[in-house]
Amino acid sequence: MGSLSPIHWLLVIVVLLLVFGPTRLAGAGKGLGEGIRAFKKGLSDDEEAAREAKEEAKKPEAAEPKALEKAPEKPAGSAEEKSA
Repeated sequence: MGSLSPIHWLLVIVVLLLVFGPTRLAGAGKGLGEGIRAFKKGLSDDEEAAREAKEEAKKPEAAEPKALEKAPEKPAGSAEEKSA
């Protein structure tokens, strides 16, 4: 069994056109192309995100984050406590 010759490929294409029709084959080709494009875009997005994460990990932190200040407590005799 060798590889398929151009005559064999032509026969396969003719049979596909007869079975599915040109409209369906065009739609299938379009869907396949969009799927491949989306897959490649997803791969490049993953690589870009990994590269950014690696760059963030390499950067030294500039300063320690400041501690959050506590909100002032309400006085014991406030108006809200009396109404409740």
